[in-house]
Amino acid sequence: MPMDDQSPRGDPEHTGRRAILPSWALVIHSVDYASIPYVETCLLNTVRALSPERATEITYEAHVHSRARVVTCPLELAEFYRERLESLVLRASIERA
Repeated sequence: MPMDDQSPRGDPEHTGRRAILPSWALVIHSVDYASIPYVETCLLNTVRALSPERATEITYEAHVHSRARVVTCPLELAEFYRERLESLVLRASIERA
C-alpha cells in the first residue's frame, strides 16, 4: 500500500477516522483580567493531555500574540473544551485545523 494512503503511524484505520472526523483547533485568546497562573491552571484542568510546561508555553504565546492554539481534536471535544474554558471566564474559540 502506498504511504500516502496511511496515517503517519502506518495505521489505515486511523487514517479513515481522520477522514470522517476532521480536526479542529481550540484557540485561547488573551484576556487582561486573568493572571498567567490562573490561565495555566485552567488549561491543565480542562485539557488533561497538556503538560505543565506546554500550558505555560500556550499561556505566554496567548499573552504575547493575543491568541494561541491549545490542541487539535475532533469538533465535539473542541466544543467541550471551549465551553469549559468560557465557563472559567476565559476567551476561547474553535477553528478548522
